[in-house]
Order: sequence, then structure tokens, then C-alpha cells
Amino acid sequence: MKYRLAFRQLVRLYDVDVCYTPMIYAKNFIESEKCRNSELSVCEGDSPLIVQFATDDPFVLAEAAEMVYSCSSGVDLNCGCPKHDVRSKGFGSALLSKPELLADMVRQTRARISDENFSVSLKIRVNKEIEKTVDLCRKAESAGVTHLTVHGRTPSQHAEPIDIEAIRLVKSAVKVPIIANGGITNLQEAMNLAEKTGVDGIMAANGLLDNPALFAGYEYTPSDCVESFMRLSREHGLDWLLYHQHLQYMLRPLLSAQQRRIFNELNGRLAIDGFLNNLLADY
Repeated sequence: MKYRLAFRQLVRLYDVDVCYTPMIYAKNFIESEKCRNSELSVCEGDSPLIVQFATDDPFVLAEAAEMVYSCSSGVDLNCGCPKHDVRSKGFGSALLSKPELLADMVRQTRARISDENFSVSLKIRVNKEIEKTVDLCRKAESAGVTHLTVHGRTPSQHAEPIDIEAIRLVKSAVKVPIIANGGITNLQEAMNLAEKTGVDGIMAANGLLDNPALFAGYEYTPSDCVESFMRLSREHGLDWLLYHQHLQYMLRPLLSAQQRRIFNELNGRLAIDGFLNNLLADY
């Protein structure tokens, strides 16, 4: 969807090095042109971009990877989503108990696309028994995985502190780059996590929704970030409801309770932009 493209373009202005798409069901993507048009829009400058898929079929992942090869920098298999509807299909964190299957999915995808500049990666959560996570990562490494993103919570955990030691152990157990993920809300937290674990990168998701300028060191969304989002949303034809929703996240820490009530009730692009212009004048 174009709102994802507009937001990716926004965070790239604030020191984000690589963007991922949200999780896409690979089989639907292969079989439906409507799904492809809905789930993936790109433009010049939207790079590096990694397309994240959900599937439990090595050949489906390989075929989906072939389809996005020309417009992306790599594919990622989601092995961490803890939502019931995803797990019930055998996708997301349900795959964590199947390290041999994950290795085969990496192997089949790499066999289909031999270009070493095109990444094939996994995003996982940790197991309560960290030895199982290490075993999974080593099998993936042997199969040719490019890098691994490790969310430092188990599938049953939600807002608990991430397990820093588990991420550090995974990093020490393999040679491929490790990206740490989970609970990052500001640049200092990212720097501290990198220092404690020795990882090669930090991923943020919800933190960037609240503050797209997080990695540039801003504590809250700066005014020029809001202005840039106004511009990018117009350029990419962003639906006003989605525009409104994103701004609710971005402005939440900056608005008083009364301002939030007013903003949440706004209807239409003109009303939203009028509110923003008044807000930015006093920023």
C-alpha cells in the first residue's frame, strides 16, 4: 500500500539504513495481482528494501523471492509473529520449532536466486531454552542465510523487557550479521543494546511509528518530520484516514489531552492540515 511507501520514505530521511515491508502472505502474493498491487508499492530511492513474507513452504518462498528480485534488496521470512491467526496457519513463530524446515527454506530460496547481493534472512523470537535458538541459527547459517534478526522475547511475551543475554549468546554463536529487535524507543536504547550484545544492527518498529526520527537522535517527532510527512503523503496519494492514523501515533506525546480529542475527531485532509499548520506555527 502507498501509505507504507510514504512512511518508508519518511524514516529514510532520519538515519534509517534499511526498510522492511510489513509481513505479506507469500502464497497470496504469488497468486493474486490484486494482492501484489495492494501489498507492495515502490519508487525510486526506496532502497535498500527487504520484503518480508509469511509461509511454511520452501518453494513458495523461493517463488515469491523471484517475483520481488527486481524491485527489492532481499526477502525475509517472518518466524517471530506470535499472533494466533498467523500461528494457526503454521506461519510466524510456529516455525521456531522447525529449524530443519527453516534451513530448507533458506536453501531453496538461495538456490533460486544466486545473486549474493540479494539477501535471504530470517526474523525470529528467542526460545525459553536458548540452546534451541542457537541451534536454529546455526542451521540457518549453514543453509546460507544472509543475516538474522533476533527479537529478544519469546512468542508468549508481550511488553516484558527483552532478553539481552539471549541476543548476545546468539551473536556469539554464529558468524552472520545479527540484528537485535524489541522495545526500542530512542537512539540511546539502541546504542546501549548494540554495546551490550555486540550485534551488527538494531531494528525498531513500534518506536518508529511514535517517532519516525528516532534513529536521528530526536526524543520526539520534530516539526520538520511532520512537514515532510505532509509532503510525502500528498506525493504518494495517501488516503486521509491512514494519514490521520499515522499522525495520531506521531503527535501523541506532543499534544495535550484536549488537543488529542480535537485532532482525533478531525474529518478530512483539509481539516487535518489546518490543525497541523496551526500546531507547527507554535512548535
